[in-house]
Amino acid sequence: MEIEMKYSIPGEEMAGTIWDELSMSDMADTGSAEKVVMKAVYFDTDDMDLSRNNVTVRVRAEGERSFATLKWGGKAELGLHEREEVNIPISGEEFFIQPPADMFKESETGLDLMKIIGGKPLRNLLEIRFLRRRIRLFYNSSLIELAIDTGKIITDNGERKICELELELYNGTPEAIKVLGSHIAEAFGLEPENKSKFARGLELLRS
Repeated sequence: MEIEMKYSIPGEEMAGTIWDELSMSDMADTGSAEKVVMKAVYFDTDDMDLSRNNVTVRVRAEGERSFATLKWGGKAELGLHEREEVNIPISGEEFFIQPPADMFKESETGLDLMKIIGGKPLRNLLEIRFLRRRIRLFYNSSLIELAIDTGKIITDNGERKICELELELYNGTPEAIKVLGSHIAEAFGLEPENKSKFARGLELLRS
C-alpha cells in the first residue's frame, strides 16, 4: 500500500525555499538528501482498457536505476493518496518503448493485468520528466520521505508544468503523515493536490 500526501507549490522559487528549510530541519536525516533526474512513461492500450479499470502501468528511470510499477484501486482526499502497487526492477530501453504485458506475472494482480489487456499491445500515453529533491524525515516515530518535484508533463496535446511536494510514508502511522502535511501546508500556504501526475496528464491529453 502506497500512502502519500501531495501539495501543489506555486512556483520553483517557493519550491527552493521549502526544500532549504525542511532539508535542514531537526527532522531531517541530512545524509539521505539527494537530487535525482527522473523520466516516467505511462502506458495503456489503444482502447484505454487500463484506465477504464483504474489500473496504471508506469516505467520510470530514477538516475541510473529503472523500475516498472503497477498501481490499482485507491483513493485521494484532501491531498492524501492511498493505492496498492507493485514495483519491479527492469533493464533495457525496450521497456520505455513497448513493455511486455507479462512483466508483472509473478503477482496475482499482474495476471489480472494480462486479462484486462487481452493480448493488446501497450502504447506510450504520456511522459513526465522532472527533478526530484528528496530526503528522509523522522516525525512522531514515523519515517517519511519528503520529495519536491519540478518538471513537466509531456503529451501529444501539449505540456504542463509540475511543481509539487510529496510526503510518502515509509514506516509508521498514516496519522503522522497527515499531521506533518498539515503543518507544512500551513507554514508555506500550500494547497492539497488530489490529482496524481498521471491524472493531470490524462486531462491534458483529453483536452
